Amino acid sequence: MIASALAAVSRLITGAVVEWRSDPHSAAQRIYFANHSSHLDFIVIWSALPPAQRRVTMPVAGGDYWDRGALRRYLAREVFHAVLIERRPTADAPGPSTARASLERMIVALNSGSSLIVFPEGTRSTSGEVGTFKSGLFHLARARPDAELIPVSLENLNRILPKGESLPVPMMSRVIFGPPLRSSPAEDKAAFLAGARVSLLQLRSAS
Repeated sequence: MIASALAAVSRLITGAVVEWRSDPHSAAQRIYFANHSSHLDFIVIWSALPPAQRRVTMPVAGGDYWDRGALRRYLAREVFHAVLIERRPTADAPGPSTARASLERMIVALNSGSSLIVFPEGTRSTSGEVGTFKSGLFHLARARPDAELIPVSLENLNRILPKGESLPVPMMSRVIFGPPLRSSPAEDKAAFLAGARVSLLQLRSAS
């Protein structure tokens, strides 16, 4: 009930117009990958999914934000069932160790049968441009080659909840779910990531 209510509130605040260019009701395991400009991003994608898919889809989110405060922690863990990752290295976990641990958490979620929502840029864009993709998406795709890779274009969310703000401004937005990304198992990391980024940019240019 809480999840359904939050999904409805999210759609109301963001005025999200949702367009599917793939089967919204597919039972296939999926890795949804999207551009990143707001803390609302994963909520909007999650809310746009049909209820059956929403129940098996786990957003990947920064623990530094979503594990801070009782309400955020409750929503992340009990409602969204998010995979919380550390985005900043610490003395106990330097950069490579942090990235490896985050990737392992995502693979565990995939191996449990869940779908994921990920943001390959790794951080929010302040300009609205889609940045270079980090290597995590490549490693997830190779760990679960049977999972469908679905590009998701998000538009206008950086204006609804700009970086540094805590209250959203109701405004229209758009969510486009693209067709599954087609890639070859023999494709190297650089080519795969470039192709994934292009598939996302094509959704934005065609909208």
